[in-house]
Amino acid sequence: MDEYINAAVEQFRELLCQQAARQARMEKNAPAKDFARAEKTVIGVIGGDGIGPIIMAQALRVLEKLLKEELERGRVELRQIDGLTIENRLAQGKAVPEDVLAQIKACDVLLKGPTTTPKGGSMESANVTLRRELDLYANVRPVSIPEEGIDWIFYRENTEGEYALGSRGIELPGKLTMDFKVTTDAGTRRIARAAFEYAKANGKKSVSIVTKANIMKKTDGMFSRICHEVAADYPEIQAEDWYIDIMTANLVNERIRNQFQVFLLPNLYGDIITDEAAQIQGGVGTAGSANIGDSYAMFEAIHGSAPRKIENGEGDYANPASILKAAEMLLRHIAMAEKADRLAAAMRECIETEKRVVVTGHRDGATCREFTDYLLEKL
Repeated sequence: MDEYINAAVEQFRELLCQQAARQARMEKNAPAKDFARAEKTVIGVIGGDGIGPIIMAQALRVLEKLLKEELERGRVELRQIDGLTIENRLAQGKAVPEDVLAQIKACDVLLKGPTTTPKGGSMESANVTLRRELDLYANVRPVSIPEEGIDWIFYRENTEGEYALGSRGIELPGKLTMDFKVTTDAGTRRIARAAFEYAKANGKKSVSIVTKANIMKKTDGMFSRICHEVAADYPEIQAEDWYIDIMTANLVNERIRNQFQVFLLPNLYGDIITDEAAQIQGGVGTAGSANIGDSYAMFEAIHGSAPRKIENGEGDYANPASILKAAEMLLRHIAMAEKADRLAAAMRECIETEKRVVVTGHRDGATCREFTDYLLEKL
């Protein structure tokens, strides 16, 4: 057993050194891209697995209509990126094959369909790999239910927590296993700054800092402390601490849930609670997601690849709402707010007001393409 313990100690030392080096890199603070001044913006398009290529084909139809003039002038390029399928990733034994990653890094932003993660821990999630490789530290997910006065936006730290080293834990065979959770000063400050800057720019008066700092005293305790240090620069915004368990309950409490505005969370809690929030909105198929860094950004549907839907022959009935909302967020990110507003207004008319073509996800509803035909009429 001593040899396993010695190997584990050496492995932990290596992990500590790597994370300390990452902290040092983050401290350099690379300036963010200014898309309003960019001569050209390259949008990488990744279909993914399962229902991904089906919903992505319809999102492309919408982008091609909205960006028709920019595409013709060469101001914007839609660049198809192949190879991020489960078959190719398994064949190469890599979550994101190197040639695919090179194509991705040649783009400015990505619109990405869902990708399947093999079961059993044999391969890291493609999303986790891309968030790390592109340093996409802010996962941003809006949820809106106007009739209830709900206008939430979640700022989830995207590169640390349990996900940073989730595939690199330590095992003493037959005895125990340990995984690691990482919180850095620089990583926490930049996600906190992003959340408070959003609140300031959009007239929000409160930011809810969500942790389990009463139990995870080192990591979550540090996250909470640094968030409050950043909050001191925004005296007009109230920063409140909440524990993840009670906040999960608060979101289903109809008496108080519309009082919350901006949420600021570490990685794992944000992953869980944003799916809950999307379900309250109408299902995970209704919410888009942004993964934002200083050099790159990735926009995606928050649901999975739905292999059962493909197996049942219902892939064509997949709901495209999530990927279309991700496309709206992408347009805002690249300084095309007017086009994003057009898409958002058309989506509201189709889904909330007129409801002439309804996607249920099954054969009793419209197909993905039929809904997009309807949406294009409104555009």
